[in-house]
Amino acid sequence: MKNTINSGSLQGLQAGQCLMIQARKVKGGKVQIEFGEIIDSGRTVNPLGLFNKSDDRFNVGNKARRAWLTAEPKDASNLLGIDMSNQADWITDQLGNEVLELNVLNPVVNINGTTHQLKVEIVETVEPTEYQAANLQTSAKRKGKDGDFITHRGMYIFANTRLVFDRANHILLEADATTKASNGIPAGVNLNTGELF
Repeated sequence: MKNTINSGSLQGLQAGQCLMIQARKVKGGKVQIEFGEIIDSGRTVNPLGLFNKSDDRFNVGNKARRAWLTAEPKDASNLLGIDMSNQADWITDQLGNEVLELNVLNPVVNINGTTHQLKVEIVETVEPTEYQAANLQTSAKRKGKDGDFITHRGMYIFANTRLVFDRANHILLEADATTKASNGIPAGVNLNTGELF
């Protein structure tokens, strides 16, 4: 197996597939490689979410989870078989960053003759990093984009991602029970319109 540039896209990504999206030049002469994967958490599908999947407020769980890997360009080039040197086709994006568009579906690395697939792994925790603690409003897990915070045993949940070889062993914390209206519909849903509030 080898990595093929433009063999995939975020729009066509299916659950369980990983996409090496792009590389970006960062400080210290390194590159930061961005990956995305739609994670199949194995949790039960919510009918309300399914019947509103075109509404972005309901669809947050179906977007590709991102993970970043910072690397030496020479080492990344050797392991991935893709030129990430200064001679590669780097472009300048709208933010002024030098990026290398990759869009490699199910990227692999070859280590001592053995091929390993790169996967995104989610590790949820109640212990925030320094950054997460300082940016609680945008870092803690929520019910939808601007929804209520999701907690585990009364503590905020923080979802971190990392890259692993071959198989992800996600650590997903059980959320505390949500408040339900007397008719069993989750609180925060307008029964007349189906909208969240």
